[in-house]
Amino acid sequence: MGKRALIVGAGALATVAAAAVAIGVLTPGEQEPDATPVSHEGMVEGAIWVADEASDSLTAIDAATHEVVATLTGIRSPHNVQVSPDGASVWAVSGSDSQAIAVDAATLDLRAAAPTGAHPAHVIVTPDGRKVYTTDGDDGTVSVLDAETGDNVATIPVGAYPHGLRPSPDGTSVYVANVEDGTVSVIDTATDERVADIEVGETPVQTAFSSDGRFAYATLRDEDALARIDVAEQRLVDKVTVGSGPIQVYATPDGSHLLVANEGSEEDPGTTVSIIDAESFEVVSTVETGQGAHGIVIEPSSRHAYITNTYADEVAVLDLVDKEVVARITVGERPNGISYTPVTPTVEPGSSVGLPVPEGEDHTAPDH
Repeated sequence: MGKRALIVGAGALATVAAAAVAIGVLTPGEQEPDATPVSHEGMVEGAIWVADEASDSLTAIDAATHEVVATLTGIRSPHNVQVSPDGASVWAVSGSDSQAIAVDAATLDLRAAAPTGAHPAHVIVTPDGRKVYTTDGDDGTVSVLDAETGDNVATIPVGAYPHGLRPSPDGTSVYVANVEDGTVSVIDTATDERVADIEVGETPVQTAFSSDGRFAYATLRDEDALARIDVAEQRLVDKVTVGSGPIQVYATPDGSHLLVANEGSEEDPGTTVSIIDAESFEVVSTVETGQGAHGIVIEPSSRHAYITNTYADEVAVLDLVDKEVVARITVGERPNGISYTPVTPTVEPGSSVGLPVPEGEDHTAPDH
């Protein structure tokens, strides 16, 4: 990634004293971790990145040891974080400053800081790594950035209050969940134009795709349901009831299942993840994961899922074979977005890093 006009701030990143982290293993029925760390060394490597919205920070977790490797500060109200397809860069959006940033996944150097539309919520990178898309909630648009230069190459009007978005597996389209008008907008990535709006139901929050690209999905927060969309026909074909207040949905890389995080509300938190058989489109298991299950990512082997529990300030590690939470990792306040990279940061575990990110226009943090 180029560093031309993209680089902001002065001076090198400073590494300061390590902060204590709480890591533990769950025994059946427990809600609090014990003092023994769980390890998945030899099973998975890389890092899990978390957007700590209320702490103005990003947390990087070693996927093998479940240790917090680093906490990055300096980005205000980061609602979502997304790793590039090659695993080398970590993108996040600041809801307060209306900008997207990119960090080197290994060195934690700030690579990019680029303006977006007002109140960005989610960010994705296309499968070819060339473009970055952000949802600009207050503007009703999607911003398109050149991943190399940081230039804004397009601004696309979509539905009312766009929130979550995901690219199709082949990279030809991006599906955007529009919270306030019950639609999913379809963007053609070749032309960066909106080509369709699909009616799906009440309060769509996030989208996902089946591994073969045949179906797209949208969580319907106020229906407690997941919608299934036929991509070729661009129409809603089915719904399945899940838990309370579903937020993020993620398909297992092997294509067998879908996971839906049921956040509920702050007054009545949801505590579960619904596991759906992708072929039958039926819920086959419901697992207790923690208070306010929000974000989901699954590592490439499809063995482990990582869920942000936004009201518990933690990440739950879910074994998808045993259908059990095997660890809880304390992160920053109000963790939301979460992403995986095969790259582990090359810093001392527990490092705290200040990012020299300039402040932009202030906006209230996203509440979805």
